[in-house]
Amino acid sequence: MTHPNAASRPAQAVILAGGQGSRLRPYTDDRPKPMVEIPGTGTPIIGHQLAWLAEEGVTDVVVSCGHLAEVLQDWLDSAQLPVSVRTVVETEPLGRGGGLKFAAAHLPHPDRPWYATNGDIWTRFSLRDMADFHTERDAVATLALARPRIPWGAVRTDGFGHITDFIEAPPSTFEINAGVYVFSPEFTTLLPERGDHERTTFPGLARERKLAGFPLPQGAYWRAIDTAKDLTEAAKELAALGR
Repeated sequence: MTHPNAASRPAQAVILAGGQGSRLRPYTDDRPKPMVEIPGTGTPIIGHQLAWLAEEGVTDVVVSCGHLAEVLQDWLDSAQLPVSVRTVVETEPLGRGGGLKFAAAHLPHPDRPWYATNGDIWTRFSLRDMADFHTERDAVATLALARPRIPWGAVRTDGFGHITDFIEAPPSTFEINAGVYVFSPEFTTLLPERGDHERTTFPGLARERKLAGFPLPQGAYWRAIDTAKDLTEAAKELAALGR
């Protein structure tokens, strides 16, 4: 039986892959951040993302390139891809919101909803569930929310200032923007031509109760690949997951 929300689940997505990746040097000296391979997998981050999007019902992807765009384009041209991919390159910096608007203009179905993900996110969870959550809340935009582990050990104290426990790398008490989104078709018109949508579009939608937050399911794998340490940790975690 078809799920009642199946028709509103996106089949198109944007990957924002234009970042400099300066904190991942030397890996990013000769390639953009999404082209960095997760050790032991033989596949760049963007390869994992495209496989995940395909598993979740996506057929068309627009990849927004910037830094060392030709390296990414060459790989996409030569790889066996599970989805149809188109690349776009910003000729001038448009900011995060402007870049998203520019990429969205190249989606095959502007009148239908779409996913977006940052090019440095390595995750696995049900995008279909997130799309249904978005529809049920009548949202214009939905952000995936993660609780990353704090990289330090934490301490717990009692009311008298005595330390009662040590907790190694506890999850954050705050949820953060996990860099994965569901957008309704009208979202594109609300994006700035240039500038940062997280300072303009998102706060406006939040005031109108049109911005939803989808908590990542318990145990879902999520990591932002920002530093060399993140690469090492991702490789360790993937080995533990048997992937």
